[in-house]
Amino acid sequence: QVQLVESGGGLVQPGGSLRLSCAASGSRFSVGAMGWHHQAPGNKRELVATITLDGRTNYADSVKGRFTISRDNDKNTVYLQMNSLKPEDTAVYYCNAHLLGQSYWGQGTQVTVSS
Repeated sequence: QVQLVESGGGLVQPGGSLRLSCAASGSRFSVGAMGWHHQAPGNKRELVATITLDGRTNYADSVKGRFTISRDNDKNTVYLQMNSLKPEDTAVYYCNAHLLGQSYWGQGTQVTVSS
């Protein structure tokens, strides 16, 4: 069983930055692919960015050039650096991790972009 704990959400003005973190624990194996999804009220959960164990990344078109995903394999932690934030980035952000064929989710962290 893997537990994911997210942190770093909050309220930020348009154009500002936030850094989300997600730490995985509870497994003696290295976590595989990790990623971030977001869900705005009334919308379905959507992929934001993913990163494989060897560092290959993938981004949603809406965040390319503004967000950067990275990971520290020694700490089983994934990060999402969010720059040039827009009001439409407002959502709950969920961390996701894959291990031995199973998919795990964090509890979510709220990001609100508003003046």
